[in-house]
Amino acid sequence: MPSETTNAGIVTDENSGERHIPESVRADGSTRKAIKIRPGYRPPEDVEVYKNRTAEAFRERGKRIGIPGAASATDDKSDQASASSNKNAKRREARKKAKATADGQEGGSAKQDSDVKTEEAPVDPEVENEKKARNLKKKLKQARELQSKKDGGEALLPEQIAKVIKINELIRELDALGFDSEGNPKTTSDKATGDSEK
Repeated sequence: MPSETTNAGIVTDENSGERHIPESVRADGSTRKAIKIRPGYRPPEDVEVYKNRTAEAFRERGKRIGIPGAASATDDKSDQASASSNKNAKRREARKKAKATADGQEGGSAKQDSDVKTEEAPVDPEVENEKKARNLKKKLKQARELQSKKDGGEALLPEQIAKVIKINELIRELDALGFDSEGNPKTTSDKATGDSEK
């Protein structure tokens, strides 16, 4: 009674213990005789190759986990993404409910809240002018420093040259805001002389 065939096609007879490759039929119809195998011979196909588990795991790493760093992008984060998306969905629903109740209860109270917000929004124009003047003063100072470097013979970058060119424009903007070329607020006498010069 023959046993299972090996990778090389060798069959071992369990009664006698002989090993042979059984006869087979070729594609052209002729028969191939059975081949006896010497005792102890192992063909290369049947030799088990030594497998280093560490090296094998290293080779298989791409198949198991994919690209390092992107391995669990879909598997692990899918649970996290669903949890965070659920949390965000709950927040959105809560906002909608709060908005609906605010609109449904009293339209006047909602309007009062919006009026309070708009009252906070207007800012003193003088404060705004001072902020703009401070920014312009800083730009003017930088431009003048670059101008002195240029007069000293240093080479300037194109951006720096553009700043130097804008000196007169910055002075005009300061004047329009009610400040002199140094960035100090004009007094009423300065404003009158400035108007008469125009």
